[in-house]
Amino acid sequence: MRSALRALLEGEDGLAVVAEASDVDEAVRKVLGYKPSVLVLDLTMPGGSSLDAIPRMLKASPSTAIVVLTMEDDPRLAREALRLGALAFVLKEGADSELLAAVRAARAGESYLDPRLGARIAATLAASTGPPDGLDERELEIVRLVALGHTNATIADRLHLSVRTVESHRAQIHRRTGLATRAELVSYARRHGLLDHGPGDGER
Repeated sequence: MRSALRALLEGEDGLAVVAEASDVDEAVRKVLGYKPSVLVLDLTMPGGSSLDAIPRMLKASPSTAIVVLTMEDDPRLAREALRLGALAFVLKEGADSELLAAVRAARAGESYLDPRLGARIAATLAASTGPPDGLDERELEIVRLVALGHTNATIADRLHLSVRTVESHRAQIHRRTGLATRAELVSYARRHGLLDHGPGDGER
């Protein structure tokens, strides 16, 4: 399977496979060592949960975009992978037609869902009400500003709050979403469209 995927990826102009891994721990080490633009991560690897390893991989290389590849067509797995920071989710049965599109999208910082799952996940999301994870407008704005690279001090200044209040909001965000690192918050903000509006905060 890995040989077939390597041949598929290396046959695409502009793509090169820099490393392979046979288990989860090796994958984490390779991500840390090579810091690839894109990681294609199999959910069924020896050595532990690939899902649980996603935050470790993003901590080792925050700029790496993760494309999850699996035989499981469970929308809950896809949502969990995206929640943890993956940008794309592809089923193995459609890898020959979908993987390259997913890799290209992830490399551009865009999300990608296998079409077999997209409609089912969209229906699930449409059935939910209210803001994501119950965050209020202030908390969503703080997530957005953190994702844009602002510190607690600059967020406090922008929103006319105390630093302690911002820290309290961030603790609440962590409790409700389970997200702690900036890389996780960046992925979360992208998924929920929080970077598509608001004032131009691109400065670091």
